[in-house]
Amino acid sequence: MSQPDRTSGYFREDLETMPWAEKKAYLEGKLREIVRYAYEHAKAFQEKLDTAGLKPGDIETIEDLQKIPVTKKADLVELQKRHLPFGGFVGVPVEKLRRIYVSPGPIYEPGEREYDEIAWAQGLYAGGFRPGDIAANTFNYHMMPFAMNMVDNSLNMVGCITVPTGVGNTELQVNILKNLKASGFCGTPSFLLTIAEKAEEMGLDLKRDLNLKVAFVAAEMLPESLRKTLEEKLGVILRQSYGTADIGSLGYECMEKNGMHIPDDKIVEIVDPQTGRQLPPGETGEIVATTFNTTYPLIRFGTGDLSYLIDEPCPCGRTSPRLVRILGRTDQLTKVRAVFVHPGQADEVAGRYPNISAHRVVVTRERDQDVMTFQVELKDENVDKGKLRKAIQNTIRDVMKVRGDVEFVPQGTIPEGAKKIEDKRTWD
Repeated sequence: MSQPDRTSGYFREDLETMPWAEKKAYLEGKLREIVRYAYEHAKAFQEKLDTAGLKPGDIETIEDLQKIPVTKKADLVELQKRHLPFGGFVGVPVEKLRRIYVSPGPIYEPGEREYDEIAWAQGLYAGGFRPGDIAANTFNYHMMPFAMNMVDNSLNMVGCITVPTGVGNTELQVNILKNLKASGFCGTPSFLLTIAEKAEEMGLDLKRDLNLKVAFVAAEMLPESLRKTLEEKLGVILRQSYGTADIGSLGYECMEKNGMHIPDDKIVEIVDPQTGRQLPPGETGEIVATTFNTTYPLIRFGTGDLSYLIDEPCPCGRTSPRLVRILGRTDQLTKVRAVFVHPGQADEVAGRYPNISAHRVVVTRERDQDVMTFQVELKDENVDKGKLRKAIQNTIRDVMKVRGDVEFVPQGTIPEGAKKIEDKRTWD
């Protein structure tokens, strides 16, 4: 059977190659529609505009978005505490939903009955996925919307067959890839490396015994050294995408690997984190996004991630601006193995153990894997530290939804006023 052309073509050529002036007009037409709709149907957005002294007619262009205050993830958490389940940001009655997802926070997120956003599908196609591919989707299907609602549906849009493996069960994952001759992988880059190493332990030849051709990775940083390792080990085309569970895909790589194209169902701004004012291409600021999704019409949603835009033409023919790699966070919200952890969670873990006098989370990187260590100072050292370590590890997993080691350190090791989360990772 002949192999499909994986290095050229478009998912939506009409949009992806549209001249920028026309595309801006197209996006601004969608913007005016969603602002009017959200004002009429999402109480929290109506209140945001009213408080700012704005009406829908004041938002006509992408530049006009600067008039609207940025909505932070913390705002969603607080609003949901006061107005369950969605804090007034959902644009349809609850009975019209298909699912309700739960992301860390917790944040309840609505799942529309018919998923029609094209952003992730654009990214999959740009990364080489083609109709007929069998793709293992190793993102977490449990509670959160990314794997089930976004990636799974988008694979279907492209015409792929999905194997919903989720995370874990590494040996079984290897056998699934081998037995089904899966040509596609979706997941974090570190988990793909784990699978590759497990396959080698099982005595498999990665290129002969597996059939992987393309890998779509997200939710973690992708150092070029790790990309090179995986591409050489597996003989795959590996491309990354960027987005959030709240608002979907905000950028995807093409074959050129020179930044992440903004998809055609979002508006992405780079703004000054303090003022919310838009910054020009080349200047670093917070990624702020607006979706046209009437079920969950988030408008000017602040991701907390830092990047900048480039608008030079891309040889692939796509005309959208591009995000460079993610440069960091605007706060201490830190992503560890594809899950956000925040200082409040560290405090919650420590608060369950009266013997803890000081604590902090330290995140490092070993062999292309995130390592989270919960450092603890004890008031009384005369305790069964083995038993206590196991208990704290279980609490970390329950509260933070990610595994972490526990390190007992001498009193005075953690400085007064130290960051609750210290990210010591370096990226080449």
